[in-house]
Amino acid sequence: MNLPLRRMIRVFVLVVALIFSGIVRFAPGAMAATNLAKQPAIDVNVALGNDGGALQFFPADLEFEPGRRYNLHLSNPSSQKHYFTAKDFADGIWSQKVDAGNVEIKGAIHELELRANTKADWVFVPLRSGTYSLRCTVPGHTEAGMVGTIKVLG
Repeated sequence: MNLPLRRMIRVFVLVVALIFSGIVRFAPGAMAATNLAKQPAIDVNVALGNDGGALQFFPADLEFEPGRRYNLHLSNPSSQKHYFTAKDFADGIWSQKVDAGNVEIKGAIHELELRANTKADWVFVPLRSGTYSLRCTVPGHTEAGMVGTIKVLG
């Protein structure tokens, strides 16, 4: 291969590498992940049951917007445990953390169990629009009506 052709190939490879590294470094997803954690969180309160023993979520229907950061304040004022289960919803969000007592949990979260008279905060950002089912998976609770809907609009 002659010298001018080699130089041209090297320059071409260098330019492609620089363009590619710029795309990867400044990709919207990478930028969004950095900025999501800095957004102020929108507070949303949900009670799992009540002190009268009702088997329902208060409120039962929740709405979120993609790309907004939320702090879901979950409380269980009842005398029995309840689950906040919405796996399909959880698959379409970025979970920053769950604070429960003196423990902070990070990573993928699909279900939260709240024991009697406990609280937890779930900080997340919805990434995918859709309508998702919410339920308590304690035996008999879903059947008794402890269900809801989560909508991510957009």
